[in-house]
Amino acid sequence: MLRAELLLVLALSLGASGVSSAISFVGALTRPGGLSDQAARLNASSAPGRPWLDLAWQLFGITTALVPVALVVHLLLREGTGPRVIGLDRDRPWSDLGRGALVAAAIGSAGLAFYLVAQASGFNLTVVPESLPGVWWKYPVLVLSAVQNSVLEEVVVVGYLLRRLGQLGWTPRAALAASAVLRGSYHLYQGIGGFIGNVVMGAVFVLLYRRWGRVGPLVAAHALLDIVAFVGYALLKGQVDWLPTR
Repeated sequence: MLRAELLLVLALSLGASGVSSAISFVGALTRPGGLSDQAARLNASSAPGRPWLDLAWQLFGITTALVPVALVVHLLLREGTGPRVIGLDRDRPWSDLGRGALVAAAIGSAGLAFYLVAQASGFNLTVVPESLPGVWWKYPVLVLSAVQNSVLEEVVVVGYLLRRLGQLGWTPRAALAASAVLRGSYHLYQGIGGFIGNVVMGAVFVLLYRRWGRVGPLVAAHALLDIVAFVGYALLKGQVDWLPTR
């Protein structure tokens, strides 16, 4: 039952994203031109020229993407524990935020350098973090999108996945590898660099989760990383020559 539950949760969320990302990567590899000549677009407009309809689609996408998190919370409550067992609570908000900020600062600088090298070397597509219209809701939606990504990924790929794999008898090393490779798989649409970078980040996040016993700091770290990436790109594109754009 636990194995079936785990497969269903992944099939409804990031497992399916991993398969989709792999198909996208094959498409990019077989398309004329190098990977760096192609773009991987995030946070794009869903209704160009119609800002209110676009906003509705953006909020719909963010909300529905969090349904697997609600499912995980429901399943944890049914087993008699609840989200507190993976550290998804408000018991230590400032501690979680402080730890998350330190992790984001350490990973963010190294991650940006690795992306620039991978993109320049032709191992990565050019990642376009946002291409939303310049309307009033642009930056709030980018922040919400970043928070949604962080909650979904850290709850499902770290807290829930490691708990279920442990209950299924997986060794800590095997569970770490599974979590890290899964994280890398759904970033494969970015290219080899995106896959490798996120596998490394996934391994670090698993080790930190085991040390702290909480996904809270990881959610904070991931949210800060994505907020800086999304908002920073929006502010810097066309203003600096070191940032690849499409």
